[in-house]
Amino acid sequence: MDLQTLLPAIDAALIAASGVCLLAGFGFIKGGNVRWHKRLMLTAGLLAIGFLVVYVIRWAMFGSAPFTDEGWIEVVYYIVLITHIVMAIAIVPMAIVTVRRAFRGDYARHKRIARWTFPSWLYVAVTGWLVYWMLHHLPT
Repeated sequence: MDLQTLLPAIDAALIAASGVCLLAGFGFIKGGNVRWHKRLMLTAGLLAIGFLVVYVIRWAMFGSAPFTDEGWIEVVYYIVLITHIVMAIAIVPMAIVTVRRAFRGDYARHKRIARWTFPSWLYVAVTGWLVYWMLHHLPT
């Protein structure tokens, strides 16, 4: 497998793992386990940062891969891609504020913004994987 094929797969794995950590962390906080919630949410953040680093390296080396299918699936692809990009940009400051509030012990305000950050971040993780699959594995 060459680097041009490997890097998108690594990115997809990183964003999927980030989503799994988000879900697990959410489950732990619902169960009252703050320690594991914190660990998993920080891991989700590190995986998302890893995704971004690999994505920028891949983009700098190879540019963007074009979507080659046509028809209704092309419309679906671009709707998913555009919403993914918009939400990925929006999630960065939301995640920073959410983490900052948790580290400062401002749990009431942390919880208020986390109610928006969590589903938004999860959407970005799911659509990121979906964009990868549609771009690299969708049967034509």
